[in-house]
Amino acid sequence: MELINLKAEIRKGKGKGHAHFLRKNGSVPGIMYGPKTEPVMLSLSANDLTNMIRKHGSTGLFINLDLEEGQRTVMLRDYQMDTFNLNCLHVDFQEIDLNKKIVVSVPVEITGESESIKMGGVLQTIRREIDVLCRPADAPENVVIDISSLEIGDSIHIEDVSLGDDIELPHDVNYTILNIAHPTAAEEEVVEEEEDLEAETEETAETTESATE
Repeated sequence: MELINLKAEIRKGKGKGHAHFLRKNGSVPGIMYGPKTEPVMLSLSANDLTNMIRKHGSTGLFINLDLEEGQRTVMLRDYQMDTFNLNCLHVDFQEIDLNKKIVVSVPVEITGESESIKMGGVLQTIRREIDVLCRPADAPENVVIDISSLEIGDSIHIEDVSLGDDIELPHDVNYTILNIAHPTAAEEEVVEEEEDLEAETEETAETTESATE
């Protein structure tokens, strides 16, 4: 796990007018919250935030937030971009305890070449990220899935993936991460997985709340 240093300031102003003022002057409004933390309103350098996301991505980032009162260890939980994805409009940080498990989103990395794709099969990546429950130090950078041996009709579900002894799944839904489908079956598969995703999202939200208490 890499802890990224990022400077921030506590702000007192609120509302759309103050947020607009910050953005106009090269800053991004944000908020820090946590199970034992009252929400703290922040402002950050737009350049610093953009450079961090460009260099490290936005998934599973753990940050030493450098405030005047001292450092706080947080996780980048969410951020909003403008219509053209050029400027960050708002950012959310969740304060974390490095010794407690939290729900982390981990990117999926696909490797290998499947002969079935060359024969007309369609690779459907249903999930580009998966949620895991673990201590920040145990969070993997990515989950690698090899598709070399897959044939048309084969699928990889979350229970097929080995995550390690220190990592749990925050839900019971054995959802599909990817599959190789016949072109005519592709649309039907997506509809089914959207139903599974809705059920999993509700359960993950409950698990996240209980894990951080």
